[in-house]
Amino acid sequence: MRYWLMKSEPEEFSLEDLRNRPDQTEPWDGVRNYQARNFMRDDMKRGDQVFFYHSNCAEPGIVGIATIAREAYPDPTAFDPDDSHYDPKSDPDNPRWYHVDVGFERELNRTISLKELKEHAKTLEGFALIRRGNRLSVMPVDEAHWRYILSLE
Repeated sequence: MRYWLMKSEPEEFSLEDLRNRPDQTEPWDGVRNYQARNFMRDDMKRGDQVFFYHSNCAEPGIVGIATIAREAYPDPTAFDPDDSHYDPKSDPDNPRWYHVDVGFERELNRTISLKELKEHAKTLEGFALIRRGNRLSVMPVDEAHWRYILSLE
């Protein structure tokens, strides 16, 4: 099993939105960064654990845990001209963009804020989220970092 962090703006799609979906699962669509796409397409496996991170909000931070419910498959929003994630260069016969389905696991007892994570930078050395300039919306998390972050809960 591998561990991941996936960012979402809560005004767009929150952990609560995921919990309220039928079967508590949802496609994680709209990713338009090649490195993030590659993580989803090539590395994420069913059952992998995910930190659900709220970004671009009053208190950015890890708010819950999700799981990879379905491995990567072509993201249909890339082919829909009426969708905000439409990519006219994406071809259904040779898809450029992929997504995975995520499933709700649980809400954390409290938000573990980005600020707090940065206060633990020495222990979390190498954790991509706190690396200066990192803007990826999907990133791997080392198992040691995963366990340490959960211990902060």
